[in-house]
Amino acid sequence: MTTLPDEASARALAQALVESGLAACVNVLGACRSIYRWQGAVEESNEVPLLIKTRTERYAELESLILSMHPYQVPEIIALPVERGLPAYLAWLDEATAGP
Repeated sequence: MTTLPDEASARALAQALVESGLAACVNVLGACRSIYRWQGAVEESNEVPLLIKTRTERYAELESLILSMHPYQVPEIIALPVERGLPAYLAWLDEATAGP
């Protein structure tokens, strides 16, 4: 999961992740308002969240691509474990992100 400052950068990152095979699917969610602490001050801004589906083995490469394209100094990059899922969906995800 990550957030971007606008729709254009969110779509560009989502496209790059899927085209590279690092993600099977990326959901570009609707804009949200984020309130957060940054460098000692409370900030507020609009952001576009991305839900990125990949396999654990591809995480390091995925993180590297996100960092190379992300405009933030310290982007939110969070990995959440998948405890269960529809077997057919998980098989598709594995196939789509199998790599070279």
